[in-house]
Amino acid sequence: MYFVDNKGITDPRINLAIEEYLLKTMDVEKDPFLLFYINEPSIIIGKNQNTAEEINTDYVDSNGIHVVRRLSGGGAVYHDLGNLNYSFITVDDGDSFRNFRKFTEPVVQALQSLDVNAELSGRNDLMAEGRKISGNAQFSTRGRMFSHGTLLFDTEIEAVVSALKVSKEKIESKGIKSIRSRVANISEFLKEPMSVENFRHAILHSIFEGEENVRHYELTEEDWKNIHELSNERYGNWDWNYGKSPKFNIKHSHRFPVGGIDVRLQVEKGIVQDAHIFGDFFGVGDIAEVEQAIAGSKYERASLEEAIAGIDIPKLLGGITTEEFLKLIY
Repeated sequence: MYFVDNKGITDPRINLAIEEYLLKTMDVEKDPFLLFYINEPSIIIGKNQNTAEEINTDYVDSNGIHVVRRLSGGGAVYHDLGNLNYSFITVDDGDSFRNFRKFTEPVVQALQSLDVNAELSGRNDLMAEGRKISGNAQFSTRGRMFSHGTLLFDTEIEAVVSALKVSKEKIESKGIKSIRSRVANISEFLKEPMSVENFRHAILHSIFEGEENVRHYELTEEDWKNIHELSNERYGNWDWNYGKSPKFNIKHSHRFPVGGIDVRLQVEKGIVQDAHIFGDFFGVGDIAEVEQAIAGSKYERASLEEAIAGIDIPKLLGGITTEEFLKLIY
């Protein structure tokens, strides 16, 4: 495995571009890659989420917080300079996607070496003494994937509370009382204080089983040129990060074990004119395939069922069945 140094860049638009560039251009079949990055205050939106409903717009705007959509599914997360992010970039061998334990285990071991009693809990969270210290997400395309996560080391918890919205449905399904009570900084569990930079080195050296074993990959000038172009074209693009948010006259949502799914349909004269699907599920592929299939159909079960026939709903929507999806939208 190679470690890629991002040169201390804290702009989330560039760091997410580095991640995507490594995924799509490096020879991951020969060796996987590991990327670390720390972002200045930002909200990183899951690929399938409705940005406007995930953020506290007034707080975000007044505090100059970046809002950037990532490639992976899952929920919105808050990043700041007290937050270490990691990404394992590798082949999708058919057994790795949605296998969060495979990628979080080296991180758990690294945390345990610092006497932090960390463990994987639920779908994709790392917990310490019953409180969340890390969330993880994945993305797969063309036989390649990354599994990335955020480590709350010394983040501003009050900013997390103020910047993000948590839906009433999610609160009810998870029994969430408050972000403050269920989230913790890793620094709280350390016996001796350390900086986030020293924490970064400790995690890195543990994953590679010693500083002497760290294999570095240096990005070339051409690589950086391409990364900045990708950053501008995607992660600095308002359409990608926010998109247009039309009003829909039908809203159906449900929280499945694989995550929440929210369907918005605009129906006129019995015909679906427009369809959008949001959620924090982990799917493979482009959800637009389902949205486009539904648009133009009669709003009746038989027509909707026919429209999505042949589409791999479990793959695109994180594991729910076609029947479960039909019951959701109709």
